[in-house]
Parts: sequence; C-alpha cells; structure tokens
Amino acid sequence: METSKNLNSYGAKSELKVGNKSYTYFSLKAPGLGDTTRLPYSLKVLLENLLRHENGTTVSKSDIQFIADLGSKKMSEEKEIAYHPARVLMQDFTGVPAVVDLAAMRGAMKAMGGDPQKINPLVPVDLVIDHSVMVDKYGEQSSFKENVDLEYDRNFERYAFLRWGQKAFNNFRVVPPGTGICHQVNVEYLAQTVWVNNGVAYPDTCVGTDSHTTMVNGLAVLGWGVGGIEAEAAMLSQPVSMLVPEVVGFKLIGKMKEGTTATDIVLTVTQMLRKKGVVGKFVEFFGPGLDNLTLADRSTIANMAPEYGATCGFFPIDQETVNYLAFTGRDPDRVALVEAYAKAQGMWREKNAPDPIFADTLELDISTVGSTMAGPKRPQDKVVLADAKENYNKFLNEMVKEGVDKKVPVSGADFHMQHGHVVLAAITSCTNTSNPSVLVGAGLLARKAVAKGLTSKPWVKTSLAPGSQVVTEYLAKAGLDKDLDKIGFNLVGYGCTTCIGNSGPLKDNITKACEDGKLNVAAVISGNRNFEGRVHPLVQANYLASPMLVVAYALAGSMHVDITKDAIGFDQAGKPVYLKDIWPTNEEIATTINQCLTSEMFKSRYAQVFLGDKAWQAIPVKEGATYEWNDKSTYVKNPPYFVNMQKTPAAIKDIKNAKVLGLFGDSITTDHISPAGNIKKDSPAGKYLMANGVQAADFNSYGARRGNHEAMMRGTFANIRLKNEMMGGVEGGITKYLPTGETMSIYDASMKYIADGTDLVVIGGKEYGTGSSRDWAGKGTMLLGIKAVITESFERIHRSNLIGMGVVPMQFMNGMTRQTLKLTGEETFSITGIAQGLKPKGELSVEMTRKDGSKEQFKVLCRIDTLDELNYYKDGGILHYVLRNLTK
Repeated sequence: METSKNLNSYGAKSELKVGNKSYTYFSLKAPGLGDTTRLPYSLKVLLENLLRHENGTTVSKSDIQFIADLGSKKMSEEKEIAYHPARVLMQDFTGVPAVVDLAAMRGAMKAMGGDPQKINPLVPVDLVIDHSVMVDKYGEQSSFKENVDLEYDRNFERYAFLRWGQKAFNNFRVVPPGTGICHQVNVEYLAQTVWVNNGVAYPDTCVGTDSHTTMVNGLAVLGWGVGGIEAEAAMLSQPVSMLVPEVVGFKLIGKMKEGTTATDIVLTVTQMLRKKGVVGKFVEFFGPGLDNLTLADRSTIANMAPEYGATCGFFPIDQETVNYLAFTGRDPDRVALVEAYAKAQGMWREKNAPDPIFADTLELDISTVGSTMAGPKRPQDKVVLADAKENYNKFLNEMVKEGVDKKVPVSGADFHMQHGHVVLAAITSCTNTSNPSVLVGAGLLARKAVAKGLTSKPWVKTSLAPGSQVVTEYLAKAGLDKDLDKIGFNLVGYGCTTCIGNSGPLKDNITKACEDGKLNVAAVISGNRNFEGRVHPLVQANYLASPMLVVAYALAGSMHVDITKDAIGFDQAGKPVYLKDIWPTNEEIATTINQCLTSEMFKSRYAQVFLGDKAWQAIPVKEGATYEWNDKSTYVKNPPYFVNMQKTPAAIKDIKNAKVLGLFGDSITTDHISPAGNIKKDSPAGKYLMANGVQAADFNSYGARRGNHEAMMRGTFANIRLKNEMMGGVEGGITKYLPTGETMSIYDASMKYIADGTDLVVIGGKEYGTGSSRDWAGKGTMLLGIKAVITESFERIHRSNLIGMGVVPMQFMNGMTRQTLKLTGEETFSITGIAQGLKPKGELSVEMTRKDGSKEQFKVLCRIDTLDELNYYKDGGILHYVLRNLTK
C-alpha cells in the first residue's frame, strides 16, 4: 500500500484511467529513473515497490536507483533493500504456529502494559486449511467423507483456535477445510495480479509460509516462501529485508510434443537449474515458448522453484494472464486494470520486444522433452521414463546386498510382495493436481485402462487429492471421475496429502510383509518433494511423476516393470496391454478440457469460499482480544518465547565452550530438522503425548501439533533417516552426550546440556536447510539450546529463520569443511566476535579444542547478511524486535 510518508523523489506518482475509473500509480517511466525497458519484469515489480514506499530511511533514493540502473547494466555489487509484500498467504501447518505467536505477542504486550490490539495483521492475510487431511481411507466412494470426519475429529482444537483468530484479528481470513490447496486457491481466486488499496494500483505481491507460494508466479504475482517467523513480521508491516537478487533468464522455445506433460517440463527445468545453481536468485522465464504454455502449465513450472533452488520462477503478464483472470471469474474491472496497468508500466510481455538484461541465461527447447520422472530421493534427480527401471535397480543394489528377488507372503492375500513393489500411487500436491491437462489426461488413461479390464494392483494404495473443488467438478462433467474410481483413484480429500507425509497407513498385511521382509518398496506421486523419510516411513524409493504416470504405475505395480516397453497388465482376453495402448493423445485431452471446464465452475465454487461446511460452522468460537490458553491442551500451547521479556534486550554474548549436538553431512533438509509426518510411540514426542493422556491412535501428525512447542521441540532433529556422523552411520535422531559418552535422543541430550548451562552448536555440510520453509526448523533449533549452526552453505529460508529465532548461522571459509578439519563431534568450540564488533557478513574467530586437549584456530563467515537481520538477532529474534518496537 502507499505510505503517507512517500517522498516521491522521482515524481513517479501518476494517474491511470481505465474505463470510467481512475487509479493512482507509481510510474516506472518517471524522469530520472532512466530506461527501464530491459529491466527483468520481476525487478520491475521490486522497483515499483521501492518507489511506492520511498521514505528516506528504510527505502532511499539510492535503493531505487540501484534497481533502475539494472535496466542498462548487469549487477556488480550487493545491495540490501526493504521490500513490502502486499499480502501474506499461509497454510494451517505453518499458519497455526504463526497465529499462536500472534496470540502470545498479544499476551506479552498486555503484560508489558501495552495495548494488545496493536498486535494485528496490518496487511491482508489469508490462511487456507489444506495440510491436515490424511489418507486414512481410500479406494471407496465414502473415502472423502470418512477422511474429512477424521480430520475434524483430530483437529477440533486447532480449528477452534483458528476460528477465534478469524474473529479476534483484523485483516485475517480463513479458508475452511475441504476447499483446496492454498497455492491453487491463490491462483484461482485470491491473487489479483494487480492489487488496489485506497485508490492506489500496484503489482500483487505476497510472501507465504509454504515454499511453494511461488506457484502464483505463473500468474505474474511475485511471491515466494518465507518462514512463519518472517511472515509474522510481514503481517505486522515489517519489511522483508533482502539483497537485490541476480535474475537468471530461462528461455523457452518450441512447444510440447505428443505425449509430453507440464510435469515432464518442470522436472527437466528443475534438473537444469539445480545444476546451474540459482539459490538466492530470481529465475524469470522468457522466449517464444511462453506462447505455447497455458497458465496452468506456467504455474506448474513456477511451483517447483524451491526444488530448483530459486527464490521465485517468474512469468510476466501477457494475454494468457488476462484470459485466465477473466475465465476464473475475476471482476471485469480488475481484469481491465491488469492489462492497462501492465501496458502503462512496461510490464506487459510483447512478443517482439528485446530480451531483458539478465545476469545469466539458459535455454530449453520444450519439444525435446519426453516422459520424465525424478527420484528416488531428490526432485532434481531427473530420470527419463525409459531409464526408470534401471534407475531403481541401481538404487536397490546399493541398498540391498542379498535376496533382491525374494518374495514375501502377504497374510490373507493371494499375492507376494517384492522389492520394488509400488505401495503408494498418489495424485497429490499443488504442482499438478489442478492442471487440467494432466488431470484430464489421468482420467482418460484410467478410462482406457478400464475398457481393457485393467485395475490397480492390490498392494498399491491409490488416492486422488485435488488442489481445488473445480477439479472434481470438471472430472465429473467429463464422466472421468467414475473411471478413476474404478481403478481405485477415488477422491480422498482436497489438500496436501501424500506429498507432505499425510499418506496414512498402508493395509496391515502389506505393512507386516514390508517390515518382516525388510522390503525396499516404492511410491510414485505427482508431488514436488521426494526426500527420504517424507512420504511414508516404510517407503525408501520415491518417484515424482505426472498424474498420468501415477495411474500407469498403479496398474503396473512395480518399478521392475519398464512401462515404456513391458506390458502393464492383461485385458479380458489375456492379451498384454502396453502403456501406448491406453495413453491419451494431446488432442483427446484438449477436446475433453474444452467440453468439461467452464468459467462458471470457478465462480460458483468460490462464491462463498470463507463460509465452510456445516462442521466448520458448528465449531464454537471464543470471544476476546487475548486468547484463553488451556494448559491441558496438547495442540495449542502458549510458547515460551516472551516469558519475562523486558522492554530492553540483554546484550548479545560470545559462544564459550560449546559442545556439538549434531555433526551432519550434505543436503540436510528441513524435513530432517523439523518435525514432520507421523509421531512414533517410542519417540520423545510420543512419550510426552502419552504422559499427557494421548493414546497412540490419537497422536495425529507433527504438522497438526505445530501449535504445541513441547511436542515440536521433542521432534526436532528426530527424523528416522537423519545421520549424525557422531554415531558411526546409525540412522535416527540420536547423539552422544559427551560428558558421559551415553547415546540418547538429541532432545534428551539437549535438555541435559541446557541443565548444565552448556552452549551448543550444530555442524553441517553443503545445502543445509533445503526443502520446505519450516519455521519449526528454526524454532526447534533455538529451543534445543543451539546457539550457532556452522555449515558449508545454507538454503535461503532456513538461514533467515535461524536468525529470526536468535541463532547465528556461520559458514566455513577458504575451502574448510568438517572433513578437512577431521571433526568427530567430540570437539569444544569457543566463538568470539559476536559480543563485540558483530556485523553483517563479518568474520568470526573460532577456537576449537579437540578431545586430546589440542587447540586450533580458524575463521568462519557470519551469515547474518543484512543490517535488519543484525537488529533482529540483537533483539533475540524478529518477533521480539517487532514487539519491542510496538511497545514504544
């Protein structure tokens, strides 16, 4: 929004008339800015943001000029800016702890004698409940209703809390359960491409508490995932402190060949950009290939920006953007404004315009892309479909040294289980489950399979979890829902399911066979994440694929089937059926979409999107500006961050005689750090819940308990696949408590160290903190008493979240690593330069004492990158900084 203090140094404030309406806007063609024609479109959005918020302090004229100059030259130095997103998007897993923190801040404000009503979102916030539905029931007509009933039963406390928040806070809307995935609801309804506030028009921008917020980049909305901690600050009108990013241009040419999907393209793009290295950078798509991509295809590609490592994957405004806004029922005046505004600002993509000036570029001819998967552990590990069998066999031989062909009997069944059996086939996640081309494609493939008498193999757990209610409406209109049902892909819920670990249990006899036989089994999902331990605890090999290939692998039932040439089943006459026999043509898919997808579907489905079903409306709502915490609750608890908080922060200290809580290798993800998925009975979190009267059947998931710090801190660093190098290769969240040499859970060890008054550090390798924007990866780290994390490199969001919770991220320098230092984890570290002279990207001195008493000195780079981050750290964290400022 426009600020009252705007200096308007460039005279950029202008008027724009669209039809009979007039808007104020800040023109990028203002004199003095220079020629911004060839500025990347994503940077034009940042430039406008600075122009509109110029106040001489957080946003200066030099900040504005720095970006404007990039329209004629490449960046030669770093520049920190204060960016003000227009709005915040949250999902319930990350949103509940954010609202918990806001409620706690209101209590703290009251305790310090301030006005609790000052703690209120100052920009629009939308929370979409989409992460709580689990696939308990599947393969039946009743699956959806049964899963929703279970969801409400498990999450009643959380939902009652969110209903309170909806009433207590201004500028805060909640989209109830059973509506869709937040990113798809954002693309189909919430996003406007151009925002209007008090008569001022400006680009729609957002930050979200889920890393796949980037999906909205397909609609030319600049948005990306931040931690819940940063999102809370943005809600309270704190700017997002960031370095002006380099923009890598990704040129797309050609168009999809027969049989290729948007999923194939995005998995190819992900591999290319991971190889290129775009962490911390913007990626912007350009070139004639954009003319051959639908809005849904663009959103599919933008969605996986976290997987290719970029901050965003931006597509500029063009005719396709405007057509989509109109088709999905946006107000006609808004649609007209988007086109007029984009053209007035030079933000409209013209086919023959000169290419923007990018820091670097790469190119993909879409027509060269064929059927593709990614796996078995990382989304950037592209596998050409014809190589999938070989890829899995190589993985199997690495994991299993003998008995690779063994058969394990299944109780009560007439089949055996083997290594490589696909036990999960899920059409899931935001990436694909609302792209009509791949969903209609999956439906048509199912129809052809049914006609041939095929069905899913009996050991495969099948599920359909669309990103929006519109999906089931167009599938039903085409009659494809019945075909999907016949092979087991019944509707299980609207929301993130298998992709985030909410896959639910396998059948008891399948589980027993997998466990008894120690089988290496597989999942094929249309998701964006396949990190180990994420999808299901029994599944080691996880492959990402289009919804059509998900259906195909459910029919084949095994990764040992080469579905490009082996039969995937047999028809009624016993003749082999091949994938080519049931794969729909591009023309069949396009014709079906034209017949079954209508604009009216979007208008009717979103007409009362915030109302919710009868179950939602029946939840009682507590009144009051401050929340009445229930001490007995195991879902929502008052966090300890603000206990005895003073108006003035304590001085920051050096780290002395710190012990190592964990010594980790490369690619430690936020899934490894943050609690996610199922809660094990014998885990610290499981023991805590049972001690508080919760039976194992009612544990729910870590995600559902994110509003309870007691459960979450016990699940931090508790991933079953985590490898602490102090433990000689043993997997799981365990460590060595150094004073006695005992092996224990990381949580138990940390509590003993805290009781001893001992500082703690964590050591890691490259790409520490990759994956979802999990605020609990930062919160849990802090609550375990960890003062610093020292690694070779960090993923952007997690580094920021550590600072937001008062933990210093540090980076090895000059080629030094835990390996070159020959660390065992039994060293002691003292780090100076924090209490005195701490500055962004400054050097800190480390004195390391080995077990034998020998000492070694070296330098590390402080990865507090900006002055704003430094201020947050000095205050004890970003929330403390905001709260203290609001009390002044």
